[in-house]
Amino acid sequence: MCWNATADLTAGVVVTAVGAVCVARVRRARDLPVAALPLLLGAHQLVEAAVWGAGGGCGPATTAWAVIALPVLPVWVPLGVLLAAAAADRPRLWAPAAAGLATAAVLAYCLATRPAVAEIRGHTVGYGVKVPWMPLVLAGYLFATLGALLLAGDRRLRLLGAVLAVGALACSALWRLEFASTWCAFAAVASLLVLAWVRRSPPAASVT
Repeated sequence: MCWNATADLTAGVVVTAVGAVCVARVRRARDLPVAALPLLLGAHQLVEAAVWGAGGGCGPATTAWAVIALPVLPVWVPLGVLLAAAAADRPRLWAPAAAGLATAAVLAYCLATRPAVAEIRGHTVGYGVKVPWMPLVLAGYLFATLGALLLAGDRRLRLLGAVLAVGALACSALWRLEFASTWCAFAAVASLLVLAWVRRSPPAASVT
């Protein structure tokens, strides 16, 4: 698949529309962050379409893309899963939530003190942000986002986590320098699995 402004725009519109459906169908307020994940990731692809249109660089679209991808997602995903989880599943979900908060703090500081730069590289976009202790920060990021989903009590969320983990390995192997862009695009499409999660029947004990 070749990525370009049209591909990002198309994916963004479709995923955002599905995200709006997920939010409209949500049955419990505490499920809203997970239900809104496709909405967030669809909007993220629309922002990347603007990055293509600007020819990369370090403008507002690049900054917006980096803010969503870096400090927002490692907080949004684990806290969303934690909120939606049954009481019995929550103890094991605090670790990825804590990792997400710590990782987001580091990444937010980096974005506040140095610019994010986007570079068009053929049919992909590479993003550059100077991050200290990069292997440790990346491990915290993946544990927060993938770990929370893989540790979730709901099998549909575990499936989403497994799909995203496979996607992370593939994107890392195929597009090492453009990993952030390609994996976020993959995550946006994979987040359509959230629709099946939203449409599930909630356990009888959870209905009030």
